[in-house]
Amino acid sequence: MEAETNTIPQPSSETPVHENGMLVEVDEMPKKKSQTIVLAIQHVLAMFVACITVPMIVFGQYSIVLGGESMNLASVMIAPTLFSAGIGTLFYLFVTKFKSPMFLASSFAYMGAMSSAIAIDYEATGQVNLWILPIGMAMVCLVYCLVALLIKVFGVKWLNKLLPPVVVGPIIMVIGLSLAGSAINNLANTAVSADNYNWICIICGIIAMVVTAVCAHYGKKTVSLIPFLIGMGAGYIAAVLFTLLGYYAGQNEYFKVVDFSPLVNLFSNIRVQSFIDYPKFLFLLDAQSESIAPLTGPAVAQAALIFIPVSLVTICEHIGDHKNMSGLLQRDLLEEPGLTRTLIGDGVATGLSGLFCGAANTTYGENVAVVGVTKIASTKVIFLACLFSILLGFFSPLMGLVQTIPACVTGGVSMILYGFIASSGVKMLVNEHIDMSNTKNMFVSSAVLVAGIGGLVFSFVFGDTTVAITSVSVSMIIGIVLNAILREKKPAEQAK
Repeated sequence: MEAETNTIPQPSSETPVHENGMLVEVDEMPKKKSQTIVLAIQHVLAMFVACITVPMIVFGQYSIVLGGESMNLASVMIAPTLFSAGIGTLFYLFVTKFKSPMFLASSFAYMGAMSSAIAIDYEATGQVNLWILPIGMAMVCLVYCLVALLIKVFGVKWLNKLLPPVVVGPIIMVIGLSLAGSAINNLANTAVSADNYNWICIICGIIAMVVTAVCAHYGKKTVSLIPFLIGMGAGYIAAVLFTLLGYYAGQNEYFKVVDFSPLVNLFSNIRVQSFIDYPKFLFLLDAQSESIAPLTGPAVAQAALIFIPVSLVTICEHIGDHKNMSGLLQRDLLEEPGLTRTLIGDGVATGLSGLFCGAANTTYGENVAVVGVTKIASTKVIFLACLFSILLGFFSPLMGLVQTIPACVTGGVSMILYGFIASSGVKMLVNEHIDMSNTKNMFVSSAVLVAGIGGLVFSFVFGDTTVAITSVSVSMIIGIVLNAILREKKPAEQAK
């Protein structure tokens, strides 16, 4: 901790504190280059685990053939996801005129939508539908830009009326809880087959979960900023020990939790690619692999029904994150650089990310916390963090190491991550002072939760084509319609 104190600027006669409490303001830069580097690395560490968890979970159960070799899709998409986080944030910084110190990376809110989209026609063809992801993210980009234009012309009141907190809060809860099954399957090692249930995997995942929670709750300074990194590291160490002692030393297959083959294969034949390799961008995979399903019209229509409703929810999250940062900086980012610029920056960053890795980009609360704790709001530090994130995508040993992280460890961490998404929906209802004794609010939230968690899907058959609206989208539609139908009672009506 002493080393960290020396690297992060502290209040002194040489480092005056600004009126908003910041040591380094948005348009400033730390005086020492070493401080700038350390602070940039801290931003990368804060977002790293959450960023790579998205491809690890969404793509983990699929494989594609590249260069005649079968490869796990998650191992292919991790590097492009880190690259996309850096590129997307750079675009956001330029659009917002370097006035908003946000870092953007892969969004958890779209994980359910991504999983549903790539599984379209998978059972029939055995091919993963990767091309649907850049199409879906392009739609999200268009929605963000359209909403930004409407806000520019008409203000933000219409959006608040269409999607009030009583609708958005439960939908966010649905997004998190709908992923709960995936977390438990990974934790118990039953994601592929129910016969793989393994107590060793559960123990490793629970270690990761508990350490993450303890670090987040009790940790100070750096520890409180990277709890997921520490938690996943603890779970991984436990998994390695079980594998080394139980499998390699004891010759018991039950204890084989970690597969070291990605690292072994990387260095079995030492070459330049063992240390530096270019990310396998999604838009390049079509020419390199025959395992990807061709794009069809019905799939595009289904992608619109999957992604567009989620984009409306994440726009509300976008506004909330920027209000949070505005509170830290004590100036309204929704006014300057303006909500129109921040939405366009976020939306286009998602469009670019979809092309590179298939994931959506979103502002990260972890990095907002870094600004709040360090009191360093410099966008120049964020800029340097972007460069580090881009470079990590080319560093093969790190990619090889990440590929050895077992699903049970990510499952244990995901129990908190997914629960955190759901809990943030509850937090929105509390922060907005939504009165749950009000019958309208009760009915709207109840309908949204049951439709979403229960898995209500609207399917339409057109000849040989079936188009389905996912449960998240259906729950949003029901919430919007019911909220519009049920008007607020007048005091005289309530008294009856």
